[in-house]
Amino acid sequence: MKPTRLFDFLSIQLENPLEKSLNTKYNGSWEATSTKTFYDKVQQASRKLHQMGVKHGDKIALISTNNRTEWCIMDQAILQLGATTVPIYPTISASEYEYVLNHSESKMCFISDVEIFEKLKTIQGNTSLEGVYSFEDVTDCASWNMLFEEDDSDLQTAVEAAKKEVKSSDLATIIYTSGTTGRPKGVMLSHDNVVSNVLAAAKKLPLTSKKNIALSFLPVCHIFERVILYIYYYKGIEIHFAESLEKISDNLNEVHPYVMTAVPRLLEKVYDKIYSRGADLDGIKQKLFYWAVDLGLRYEPYGKNGFWYEFKLGIARKLIFSKWQQALGGNLELICSGSAALQPRLARVFSAAGMTVTEGYGLTETSPVISVSEEANGGLKFGSVGRVIDGLEVKIAEDGEILCKGPNVMQGYYKDPEKTAEVIKDGYFHTGDIGVLDADGQLKITDRKKQLFKTSGGKYIAPQLLENQMKQSLFIEQIMVIGEGQKMPGALIQPAFEYIETWAKDNAIDMGTSLESICENQKLLDAIQEDITNHNQHFGKWEQIKKFELIPEVWSIDAGHLTPTMKVKRKVVKEKYQALCDKIYA
Repeated sequence: MKPTRLFDFLSIQLENPLEKSLNTKYNGSWEATSTKTFYDKVQQASRKLHQMGVKHGDKIALISTNNRTEWCIMDQAILQLGATTVPIYPTISASEYEYVLNHSESKMCFISDVEIFEKLKTIQGNTSLEGVYSFEDVTDCASWNMLFEEDDSDLQTAVEAAKKEVKSSDLATIIYTSGTTGRPKGVMLSHDNVVSNVLAAAKKLPLTSKKNIALSFLPVCHIFERVILYIYYYKGIEIHFAESLEKISDNLNEVHPYVMTAVPRLLEKVYDKIYSRGADLDGIKQKLFYWAVDLGLRYEPYGKNGFWYEFKLGIARKLIFSKWQQALGGNLELICSGSAALQPRLARVFSAAGMTVTEGYGLTETSPVISVSEEANGGLKFGSVGRVIDGLEVKIAEDGEILCKGPNVMQGYYKDPEKTAEVIKDGYFHTGDIGVLDADGQLKITDRKKQLFKTSGGKYIAPQLLENQMKQSLFIEQIMVIGEGQKMPGALIQPAFEYIETWAKDNAIDMGTSLESICENQKLLDAIQEDITNHNQHFGKWEQIKKFELIPEVWSIDAGHLTPTMKVKRKVVKEKYQALCDKIYA
């Protein structure tokens, strides 16, 4: 069977069913849903939705604070009827809920818990929602369990008829981009947009039925994780949903996955935590630890470093890196990184440790994958985002912008033909990213076109390159390079407070207890300056960061510093800390 609609992937899994297709933790215990139960519940939910009047073209919103089995059931049930899912980020404000629900004309909304309901009920009266249903028991909110009560199996004939009417060109989902400025845009993706992307991306991932356990924790409302879920359905991979980012370490050691997705910030935090533990060792153990790390940072795949390096790497894996793997569940072999640029050093060291990191590139508008690195066919090249997937044409414009054309490019922005016309020109989608294609067909991203700026001397600055280099410092959690129209680049830095606490203790430095006192500590300022000076050597004099200011606050999604996919909201951060920007250039 060749899949053409998004609900076909579950039907394919039904041919070789799993006992534990979907796994969610409730009240401290993992509960498994088999492929058959998954499929049966989808049919039941579709029958009830049909009975409630949901029809082809209707918009149904989904909001969940964490990934879970119920979300997957509703996604498939809605799609089967030819209706359109509208996944919404749980962390946005109530006013943003109101905008998305109204702009999408959502008819119903399925939510996860009381936290979402409390926010939603403040604006529900301003929307055209006919009903809100919760996966968890919430006072004054209808339960999604009503979908499975008084089931009329005779309605399955109508459901099957609806499934047959769904075309691959039909609108499947509207995803509102998190954005860093302004109102979010509704990206319209058809079944074919996403299905073609799933099939092309799946070829790049070495997923097998013998190593079929995955951990999912990136927001499933984001197209990256959602496509990964469809790939798991298609390839027969058990999906275990992590409870939260805070409990991911516990979940890794409960589930023992072979594969997981990640964003660069997670890998940075894991690496920093592991590296800082090296300071707690002493004697030969500490020397061996740092020797292994240094070896890993020089790793090249396919034995390119030669026999002697591979011999030493084998020792390092046995003595040191095996402990890294144990800390991440013991079986982890593949990490798929996306959403933002990954520092090559992280890909190197994790891959050296036996946990291959593949990096993908794309946008919501491209469903999302444009390219992805793979270990097979010599496709793993650190610093690039791999080769372009099958069926997609990519070219580089004269100004360096990446343009693409293919079946995964969106239908357009919902109710916004003008903005659609701004990004789709002459048949090509304009990504807004600057990049190059090398002789081997590997794509490398250098920066966002809109983020490039000129200094007063007329020199172009690519902030992302600077930021990725500087984030190699263990003292830096987040950094934003500024300096448009100024003599030189500067930087706003959120220190890595957790690491700094350990560093201060090891060096007997009294930094006080407040974030303000930490950021004012001269020894810390000197240490960060030393790291910045070292990393500045990789850039021309006009690009180097000359001054910086520390922010005595943890940047977060809830506080508005970061998008739900952990990208810095540059405009928001600059406005919030304008006084510090002025101080840098005083």
